[in-house]
Amino acid sequence: MRYRMTFAVGLAVGYVLGSRAGRERYEQIKRVAQRVADNPRMQEMAGVMGAQASKYAGMVRSRMGDTLQQRMPFLGGHDHDTGTGWPDEEVAETRTRESGIPY
Repeated sequence: MRYRMTFAVGLAVGYVLGSRAGRERYEQIKRVAQRVADNPRMQEMAGVMGAQASKYAGMVRSRMGDTLQQRMPFLGGHDHDTGTGWPDEEVAETRTRESGIPY
């Protein structure tokens, strides 16, 4: 998926540049982009970078998720669900004392 996206961006850039320089130049850029995209080293590098990005995104998501659930009760669990997206009064008062943010 990542390879296709990277390749598609490369093709889009190649298309714009190629259309300005003429069809022959476009075909040349397209061939070079295809060779780069097909290169096993480039694919390996893209895979490693994608794995690292996924790892960091997961870390950020978990850290931000914990923070957001503390600050915004409607993002948290559904233990005290009132059906409105907001906690009942008792939970709101408790969370207001804990976080300092009035609900």
